[in-house]
Amino acid sequence: MQTLSEANTNLTELSLRNLSRQIKERALVEGFDKVGIVRPESLYEEGIKLNEWLSRGYHAEMAWMQRDVQKRIDPREVFPQTLSVIVVALNYFTPVKHHDDSETGKVSRYAWGDDYHDVVGTKLRSLLNCIKEQWPEAEGKVCVDIQPVMDKAWAVRAGLGWLGKHTNVITPEFGSWVFIGELLLNLELEYDTDRVEDHCGTCTLCLEACPTQAIAEPYIVDSNKCISYATIESRSPKLEPVIEDNLSGWLYGCDICQDVCPWNRFEQPTNEPRFEAREGNVNATLSDIIQLTPETYAERFRGSAMKRAKLSGLKRNAEALLNVR
Repeated sequence: MQTLSEANTNLTELSLRNLSRQIKERALVEGFDKVGIVRPESLYEEGIKLNEWLSRGYHAEMAWMQRDVQKRIDPREVFPQTLSVIVVALNYFTPVKHHDDSETGKVSRYAWGDDYHDVVGTKLRSLLNCIKEQWPEAEGKVCVDIQPVMDKAWAVRAGLGWLGKHTNVITPEFGSWVFIGELLLNLELEYDTDRVEDHCGTCTLCLEACPTQAIAEPYIVDSNKCISYATIESRSPKLEPVIEDNLSGWLYGCDICQDVCPWNRFEQPTNEPRFEAREGNVNATLSDIIQLTPETYAERFRGSAMKRAKLSGLKRNAEALLNVR
């Protein structure tokens, strides 16, 4: 016979399992494609790699990466009550292709539709509200890229995919075309412990395809040489020669390393209509970009991730493409 202590332990385990199952099911109802739950721990190994990356200056102008390093390593520094990290992935692939046109500049696929911060954040807040309705004691914090949380590291720990050599998380079902978010929750749940094996193997297509050799070595990107970083994050009035000479038609961001990845042949169209490409966001007409005013810029890119580059950045990129051509 079970002792009372053993019975209580089994009941607790059953309750945790049911609670975790219900939360995962609700996450799928909200539209997420993958979900995992992990214990909030200090990311020791990932923290070592982050500090090494910073020490090599690979963060370029992103000075904020050096701030709050401890918060990036431990989610309990972001939300002290954290007892569980719910990690979600949302497929954003839309079956549209760029076209080569000297009058236009290519836009990274992730920015074709509505800003993913808004889409993923809204879904996570809805998930949190549903959890609170059933468990009033629940409290949580939604994290979508902006917060100092290592999204990719948590996605790997939650078993959503593995970190590819291009440093994007690759999922077996959707390739790397996924957005990642977290819900830091004050409820103890059943934790997932299985991880996805690294399936990159001996493939080096992403390293070989990068026109600026920004992938310094497998799993490490030097932002100073990254077209995506330069055209989105950099606030320099002029692009560095290594970037400008190798733009390969990119106005905003760059998908080259993902486009060549063999795992992205498993791409599936997203079920999220807000990721459908807006007019002019797959290939943007360069002359239109240069003629934008602060008012027309704000109107055109309202609710778009392309605002990240600022008006000055987009004009700089467009001028660089026209100069190269």
